[in-house]
Amino acid sequence: MALCEDGVLEKTRYIVPLGNHVFEVDEFLGENEGLVVAEIELQEERQPFKRPPWLGKEVTGMPEYYNSQLSKHPYKNWEK
Repeated sequence: MALCEDGVLEKTRYIVPLGNHVFEVDEFLGENEGLVVAEIELQEERQPFKRPPWLGKEVTGMPEYYNSQLSKHPYKNWEK
């Protein structure tokens, strides 16, 4: 517990199979309501996959989307 940071993330996770892959789609609630993030596990960085039409911009490596940052700087406070 000493390693846990302040803030609680509320989200619903959906498992979405597509072709040979599975997307984990997180719909955030509470302070981060309105943010939806999809994640896919690939064997290698450039592995091809079928890109669904609902998939938005790539956010890999963008710290503001990390759970640890969302608990400190919620989506509702972002300038949009």
